[in-house]
Amino acid sequence: MSTNLNRRSFLKKTSTAVASAAILTSAYGPAIGQNSPNERPRIGVIGCGSRWGWLLATNYGPWGCGPEFARWGDYVAVCDADTERVEGAKRMAKKWNNIDAFGSVDYRDIIERDDVDVVICFTPEHWHAKVAIEAMLAGKDVYCEKPLTLTIEEGQQISEVAKRTGRIMQVGTQQRSDIAFHKALGIIQDGRLGELKRIEIGIGGAPTSPEIPVAESPKTLDWDRWLGPTPKVEYRALPGHRNETKEWSRCHYEFRWWYEYSGGKLTDWGAHHVDIATWAMGKTNTGPVAVDPVMVQHPVPFEDGYPTIDNRYNTATAFEFDIKYEDGPEVVVKHNARNGLLIEGTEGRIFVTRGRLTGAPAEELDAKPLPDGMIQEVFKGRERINGSAQAIHIESFFQAVRDRKEPISDVHSHHRALSTCHLMGIAARLGRKIQWDPAAEKVIGDEQAQSFVGRKKREGYEIEMG
Repeated sequence: MSTNLNRRSFLKKTSTAVASAAILTSAYGPAIGQNSPNERPRIGVIGCGSRWGWLLATNYGPWGCGPEFARWGDYVAVCDADTERVEGAKRMAKKWNNIDAFGSVDYRDIIERDDVDVVICFTPEHWHAKVAIEAMLAGKDVYCEKPLTLTIEEGQQISEVAKRTGRIMQVGTQQRSDIAFHKALGIIQDGRLGELKRIEIGIGGAPTSPEIPVAESPKTLDWDRWLGPTPKVEYRALPGHRNETKEWSRCHYEFRWWYEYSGGKLTDWGAHHVDIATWAMGKTNTGPVAVDPVMVQHPVPFEDGYPTIDNRYNTATAFEFDIKYEDGPEVVVKHNARNGLLIEGTEGRIFVTRGRLTGAPAEELDAKPLPDGMIQEVFKGRERINGSAQAIHIESFFQAVRDRKEPISDVHSHHRALSTCHLMGIAARLGRKIQWDPAAEKVIGDEQAQSFVGRKKREGYEIEMG
């Protein structure tokens, strides 16, 4: 079935309204800057896996950021390609907001609803661009999990639509709301490291898998719909893995280790730490000029950039990349460095990771605080609130929606940082250095590498730009 959306349906479709009484009895009070529960933004979630709250729905543990959104808005609609997860999400919406949320396996049913103000997208990466673009064209504000895209071209498309529609869209890179990174940026911007000379980024390597056999997909899962824009392939799964799904597969959670749906650790942790490095260097509106794969190991053989074996995880397990900018420090990305960023300048160095900042310039902050207002300036003029980085990140999104201001993790800077991660993936798959024109956003002198900047979508799942 074609998933091309007729934009006129956004204006004509009459949605099933959620009863006002249900909203009035929400477990939470008014949202930011609002006077009554009736004014809380109405949320539709697309993709209800563990990053959003699947483990909460199954009582397996506290993982998931779904409850944070319920503090500032009301879930009125939920969607997932797996009906078991749809039902779990409906239970959570009832628990958090006391609403009998609408549920569907088709994302269009969420986007087309008149009673949805904000769409939050927690699907695998291969669905992000299509969902986000069509939601913005439908007049919705969007929060999308990282990494934002599967390809550089998708980032270009999302950035264009965000500018054209004026919708607020935030990426789920919660490190941008972590005080440790704000202090690190303040130290750099205050000149305490001197001229930046080198940034070493540790992101870890991807796992391997045994041979994963073809299997029957779960009865609750629409496998074809889950694949969406990607090539149609057989479902594979093997029980016995020590993870949240208890199996190796090419689906729930484990999609991260297949280039067909993700970029492995290059875009998983890379989306976080390369973003911080780009921010620290002041390169959020440009990109590198060269990406050199000094060392890369894959768990399966490759030919012309594609894995020749389809029954094992295929993303890079070990790697080292040298990344060069027209001007700026040397940047190195490694699988076997400490997780975080070691930032070295002519006057000192610091190491920063989630919740931790070390090095002499950091240790001197008590005796020599940063200038008044610098942390607020790093946080794009916002006052920091108390709470976890994740809670702050989500609250700042709703502040941006209210104030119609650029969020702390905007799609434009994220696209630029993630383009570096995607270029590492292209270089890794082809096994050679990539020359990049950051102004034109094109590969220089390598047609094969340029062909990986975008990917053909499966028929019926093309991205309509409106």
